[in-house]
Amino acid sequence: MPISDIPMLSMLRTKMHWHQERQQLLAQNVANSDTPTYRPVDLAPMDTSQNHPRLPPLVVRQTDPAHVGGALGGSPEFGVDPHGGYEVRPAGNAVNLEDEMMKVAANQMDYEAATTLYTHSLNLIKTALGKS
Repeated sequence: MPISDIPMLSMLRTKMHWHQERQQLLAQNVANSDTPTYRPVDLAPMDTSQNHPRLPPLVVRQTDPAHVGGALGGSPEFGVDPHGGYEVRPAGNAVNLEDEMMKVAANQMDYEAATTLYTHSLNLIKTALGKS
């Protein structure tokens, strides 16, 4: 089996590509922060279930009443703001630099986590094959 056929490595590679594309869009948002009538753009969250149907879905379960409940069940304490959370300045620009820079930092951390997992997975395969 080629390494490219291993589902986890394929998923990580796809996730890294997604983060690269998102980084370009976020950089474009920051670069156009003073452009009149510019609206920030972002990628839709990556859906791994469509790209890799062979993997079983992950389910978060609360196995003990003392554990904190999973995010999949939802929590009434934390709602989602459906209005987007941005303000439009008089020139019509809706880019909030603080929000964009937070997205850039989070995107960078997620990309680094994916590359670390990818590297460690390759090292495990090399070790298993005796080529380390």
